[in-house]
Amino acid sequence: MSRTPEVMETSSPYRGTVYYLFLLGFFAIFSTTISKSPVLPLFAQSLGAGDSIIGLIAAVSPLAGILFSFPVGVLSDHLGRKKLLVCAGLVFLAAPLTYLFITDPLWLIPVRFFHGTATAILGPVVSAVIAERFPANKGEMLGQYASATLIGRTIAPLAGGVILSLFIMYPGPLQYQMVYIVAALAAVPVLVLTLMYREDRSSALNILPLSVFRESFITFFSNPRLRGTAFVDMATYFAYGAFETFLPIFLSGRGISPYETGIIFAVQVIMIAATKPFFGRIADKVDKRVQIVAGLLITGCATAMVTFASSFVLLLLVSSVFGLGISISTVATSAYVADVARKEHIGASMGALSSIMDIGQSAGPLVTGIIITAAGYSSGFLASFILTIVIAGFFAVSVRERSAGKISARSR
Repeated sequence: MSRTPEVMETSSPYRGTVYYLFLLGFFAIFSTTISKSPVLPLFAQSLGAGDSIIGLIAAVSPLAGILFSFPVGVLSDHLGRKKLLVCAGLVFLAAPLTYLFITDPLWLIPVRFFHGTATAILGPVVSAVIAERFPANKGEMLGQYASATLIGRTIAPLAGGVILSLFIMYPGPLQYQMVYIVAALAAVPVLVLTLMYREDRSSALNILPLSVFRESFITFFSNPRLRGTAFVDMATYFAYGAFETFLPIFLSGRGISPYETGIIFAVQVIMIAATKPFFGRIADKVDKRVQIVAGLLITGCATAMVTFASSFVLLLLVSSVFGLGISISTVATSAYVADVARKEHIGASMGALSSIMDIGQSAGPLVTGIIITAAGYSSGFLASFILTIVIAGFFAVSVRERSAGKISARSR
């Protein structure tokens, strides 16, 4: 796809691409989220899976993102975005149907890995599309796309819970199968939209030599600005993984009801979805480096404050501030990577960013769980705060040399 900086906000091609991306993100994330929340652990348990197997099943989906996001980004730079988008659409549609035939919980492990490749492909490719199509408004567009996916992520568990409740009286796995049928139906427009995507350039479907992947890898990680930004996302999602995994258990010990816990998390999601477009617009106008550091520090401070919140209202406030910090930093990191990365490596850079983010989100619950077991919840949540402080300093040192505008001009 060629870069089209001359496209303005008021033009119909601009509006058409925006609506296209919003619909694609909404249906894709709705489909994948309803497949796991809340149905996945319940389905695995009904098949006889124990806690350890359920944990393993939940962990393999992020593993797909860690392994594939970077190679997918490289492929999209060389083979074109559409081929990868169509592959993602096919996986989004096929994966929910495979759950219908599972009778052994161990088969959920490869199925979840397969399903995880869908989002591993979609995320970096769409980010690259946005960076190319909207060079002057990429922060705002990335924020609006993220909000569209968050709407799907918010509605999906509610819809899944309703479906499970409606079919709970039927024998066998029917209630779970109905959820996966709905997930497949939601994936139909995803495949249709990927097939409709129009790409200006045509690329031959050739096998890329390993040297191409090695060059893209070295280019990304040898750039201190790109490397520092990736570590910011890793620290952010380390805290997020720890927060979403252990906060419910911590709140239960404090006597907070599941209903109130749900409200606490809902407020966080609403805060992220509502503010990302705004902070995306801010990122297009101010020094993205300052916004990234500010968001990371707010996220870390909110995590540290969890154990000091003594009431439901204070917990709502902490959760809101946590969501605000994530919104501020993550929309700016993607936009900053697009500024710094060379034009021909945008897809690879977005893929590397996504892979490292998944590493953080996977490591957060694991490391925090070990710390909590050894030293308690205060130390566990404090670990995320310390990590964000350290990474904020590392990022500041990595990007201190030149402004984002100069970086962009000299890098292209």
